[in-house]
Amino acid sequence: MRGRWLRRIVFAGLALAAFWLLLPKPPLLDQVDFSTRVRDRNGNVLRVTLTRDQKYRIWAPLHEISPSLIDETVRFEDKYFAQHPGVNPVPLLRATWNFARSGTPRAGASTITMQLARLRFHLRTRTLSGKLRQILYAIELERHYSKKEILEAYLNLAPYGRNIEGAGAASEIYFGKTPARLSGPEAVALSLIPQSPTRRALIAGRENELLTAAQQRRSTGEIFRPESRAKTELAAPHFVQGVLANQTKGAEIATTLDLSLQQILERRVADYVVQNRQRGIENAAALLIDFQSMEVLADVGSADFSNKEIQGQVDGTRRPRSPGSTLKPFVYALALDQGRIHPLTLLKDAPHAFGDYNPENFDREFLGPIRAADALARSRNVPAVTLASELAHPNLYEFLRAADVRLPQAESHYGLSLPLGGAEVTMEDLVRLYATLANGGNLQPLRRLLHEPPATKQRVLSPEAAFLTLEMLGQIPRPGMTTTDSTSRAQVFWKTGTSHGFRDAWSVAVFDHYVLAVWIGNFDGRRNPAFIGRTAAAPLLFQMIDGLRAHQPSRSEPHLPPAGANLKRVEFCSVSGQLPGPNCSHRTESWFIPGVSPIAVCDVHREVLVDAATGLRVDHDDGTRELKRETYEFWSSDLLALFERAGVPRKLPPPFLPAIGSDLLSRGGHPPKITLPANEMTLTQTSATTAGIPLRAETESGVRKLYWFADKTFIGACDAHTVLCWKPAPGVYQLTALDDHGRSGSRSVTLR
Repeated sequence: MRGRWLRRIVFAGLALAAFWLLLPKPPLLDQVDFSTRVRDRNGNVLRVTLTRDQKYRIWAPLHEISPSLIDETVRFEDKYFAQHPGVNPVPLLRATWNFARSGTPRAGASTITMQLARLRFHLRTRTLSGKLRQILYAIELERHYSKKEILEAYLNLAPYGRNIEGAGAASEIYFGKTPARLSGPEAVALSLIPQSPTRRALIAGRENELLTAAQQRRSTGEIFRPESRAKTELAAPHFVQGVLANQTKGAEIATTLDLSLQQILERRVADYVVQNRQRGIENAAALLIDFQSMEVLADVGSADFSNKEIQGQVDGTRRPRSPGSTLKPFVYALALDQGRIHPLTLLKDAPHAFGDYNPENFDREFLGPIRAADALARSRNVPAVTLASELAHPNLYEFLRAADVRLPQAESHYGLSLPLGGAEVTMEDLVRLYATLANGGNLQPLRRLLHEPPATKQRVLSPEAAFLTLEMLGQIPRPGMTTTDSTSRAQVFWKTGTSHGFRDAWSVAVFDHYVLAVWIGNFDGRRNPAFIGRTAAAPLLFQMIDGLRAHQPSRSEPHLPPAGANLKRVEFCSVSGQLPGPNCSHRTESWFIPGVSPIAVCDVHREVLVDAATGLRVDHDDGTRELKRETYEFWSSDLLALFERAGVPRKLPPPFLPAIGSDLLSRGGHPPKITLPANEMTLTQTSATTAGIPLRAETESGVRKLYWFADKTFIGACDAHTVLCWKPAPGVYQLTALDDHGRSGSRSVTLR
């Protein structure tokens, strides 16, 4: 008899062992979807995403969960967790007895492992079959996983109220911290929620009385009055959406954003919109990067993400818009690189037709001759378009395409309107381009992930051109200030832009180690006369700059050329913008690029002989008169006409004493330079015979008349500043312009 029972016991033991060993391995957290936590560069949480099943569930390894929360959870939920094999027999027997008496399963027998089984496999444990399946799954889990793995899985699936699951999400949402940083009272509060998550969930802004009562029943020490932190608005919503759209979801994404700087820009935008709503300013966008690392530090896509009236969910930093004049600096940078200008080169701000294109200045006025630096600082349209027409390999279109600026149309579609905002670009494009100026001509993409390696640099401008362009932008005074007032502050290199029809107002700045861009407008393209770069966008830009500098004061450093740059600083004639000659009395210092910049000795200031008695000019001293030497300005007729039109007086030489014959022909100076028509120009007969061909030439100061010849045939005479109309027959002609000093210039023209 004893032997039989012994055999039965052995057989039962073997069967139990076989059952234990043959238990299938259930999945632990396989295919469980976890939220992605997006953080700023300092660890602040920007967003916790919802899982596919609409839960907030953040993965937290056991070693990153507060020991207090682990201990309190085990003590409250399953104090014999370390000893039982997944099922605690004592409470299980008690629950079985209660079920036999009442016919209904009652709570109280579940272990942490059993709760994990219920959560993981979505079991309905209010029925007998559900409870039995829960017990079986619990035993299987204990068979194949360690206690640490089971506890870790439970703490990542436990319900903490509403749609919050897991200690990681509960800690972030309720207390704004990781589970590793929970205090003792906070850990106690969280440990009590899973047994009654609906009733004990923390409530924003007020005490949860049921949870406090549960603490009182459990503890004789200090009672923590748990309150959830108030629900905050989405942090940097456009930025986070962009990051999530371009990244594979993971447990955590560390971004380059600085939440403190983001909040400064958001507050400035919100305040500015409130203060200027009466002007029709309802929306704005801003983007701040560190140009040294190309990291995005702040990204404000609209004034209010949740405001449907302004289409607040549209991202203004990525939306293509007309940039107005904000691309002009790159025309000047290319012109510097191609040796067409230096900062003091005189340009013409005057009416100019480029085929059918007739650009005007914003103020519809013309300033006449103007330095390149001043033309850029004052955003004159005609000089910029003129320079753009002279660029080659690359021109502005080719430069922008090489810089990865999306231009969907062919170059012919934009023509010469590109410098004035003829193509739409994004704010991201603009900050990349301005960062290129700050980085010595090197182009790099923006970075949004903190540990993303820097991209390879692409040189698109020379260091010299980039430096000189920024120098010119640094001469623009702040709105409402003079140049003197602005120089007393830390330097800002900036530019504004206003799109055609007053639909977009822009302002972009390089300062300290930042590039900041600001846009004012409406996403639906509505016009507003208030949308002017200097008066709408620039004030907000400088409010932001002042706020950033107050938050993170930085030492103001002089803007110096990059090491080893091919730049030289020399004296120039302040009138002509050329190297000073012996007769140039007004001089200034400026930079130029040796071997590249167009440099010549000034020939505007010349010393002449003047008859002391009449004040008239003579060409040589014949010993018959008392003469004196005086310096005058000799300008070409076209520039002189521009000075006169702009009301700028010049010190012009007096006319010659009457002369005849060889005396007239012996006078020096430059011959006329034919500017219209173009050299070797092919014209249609219709246009030539109906409207006529305009003839124009640049002449020296003092020339009054021009005489025009086609081959040896006299065409006509005109004043030096005017245009003569010519209606020729088809053929090839040698045009000659003869001035009243006997000097001539020629050009050939073909008429087909």
